[in-house]
Order: sequence, then structure tokens, then C-alpha cells
Amino acid sequence: MKQFIRLHILAEGQTEERFVKDTLSEYLGKFQISTDVRSVYTSKDKNRFYRGGLVSYRKARKDIQSWLKEDANPDARFTTMFDLYALPKDFPLYKESKSIMNPYQKVESLEKAFKKDINDLRFVPYIQLHEFETLVLANPNNLALEYFDNASAIQTLQAILDVHKGNPELINENPASAPSKRIIEVIPDYDKVNVGATIAGINGIEFLKNSCRHFKSWIDILEGLSKCKKIE
Repeated sequence: MKQFIRLHILAEGQTEERFVKDTLSEYLGKFQISTDVRSVYTSKDKNRFYRGGLVSYRKARKDIQSWLKEDANPDARFTTMFDLYALPKDFPLYKESKSIMNPYQKVESLEKAFKKDINDLRFVPYIQLHEFETLVLANPNNLALEYFDNASAIQTLQAILDVHKGNPELINENPASAPSKRIIEVIPDYDKVNVGATIAGINGIEFLKNSCRHFKSWIDILEGLSKCKKIE
């Protein structure tokens, strides 16, 4: 039997980390890919390290490079789950990307520059269009499972998705209209970590692939790390 592929995922924060643990790892396991995940390093004091929040590219880059050294096995693979929204200004190609209007071209250009800067064949960069809540808005009706008294708010979110022709990756990155801002505007009690991570995974990875083409491109690459057929 083929040995499991070892995949390390550096997540922007606790929400992405939980999504990987609760949903993505089980899905990739069917392709004989074993995942582990941790949030990106932010700071430390004398007693502990702090993780969660992409505060600077410099720190994230150092974290990635440290992990690459920790597991130098040529068969190991590494990826990220960062948000395009509020990407640090020191990110490779950040300034140039501001002139790219097409969101898919923009994020692909940033990922290409990211990969070039890390310069390791085992590294697969991923930047979420436009942030994690994109995956939540792939099916706003799932929010009713937690926020059952917010039918009108959920209808509002569904209408936003409909305006974008069912493509949540087109819900943009402006401070007032990013996916998380849209949710919080109508559901102020929205809990990103404890609710968002679960809601995003309810319909499964295949549903998200069908709804989010950039997310699909990433998952397809991860699936391809293994030569094994999916175990049903």
C-alpha cells in the first residue's frame, strides 16, 4: 500500500485551522494525504509563542521557512490558507497587484510571486478569494442552523450571492463589503471561529469546489499530490 503523503498547512488563523481539522483533513485522507495544520506565528514573549493573524509577510515567510527546515523530507508538502482581504503590504507583488482588476488574475499573480519567493518545490501557495467567509457564503442558508432567528438577514446574504451569480469568490475585498463584513452587518453575533468554520464545511468539499473555482484549483492540486484514487 502506498504511504500517506504528509501535507503541512499554515493557516492564517484559528478559523482556517479548525476548518482544516474538521473538514479538509478528512476529505484529503480519502486520497491518502495526511494533514497537519497550525496558525501562522505572530509574536512571542518569554513564556510562549502566539499564533493567528497574518500581521506581516516577513513573519509568515520566516514561519514557512522554519517548517520547511523542520521537515526536510523531499516527499513532504507544504501549503497555506491565507486571505486576500487585508493581505500585508509587504507581501510579494502587493503594490503591483492593486492595479489588477480581475480578482482571479490578481490572486494567481500573488500566489506565483509567493511561490517564487519561498523557492521550494514542495511548497504550494494558496490565497483565499477574498477571505474565509467566502466559503460560508457559498451557502448562506446554512447560517440558519445557528442563527435561526435571523431569516431576514440570511435572505439578505443570499441576495448578495445571487447578485454575484452564485459565485461567492466575487464578493469583494473592500473594508465595508468583504464577506465577513457582509455577514456581521446583518448578523452582529456571528462567531467566526466557533460557527464559521463549521458552517463552511457543512455541504462538504465537493460542494465548495463546485461553488468556488479558485478554491477548486487549490484542492485539485492537493488531491494530485497523491497518485491514489479517492476512497469512497
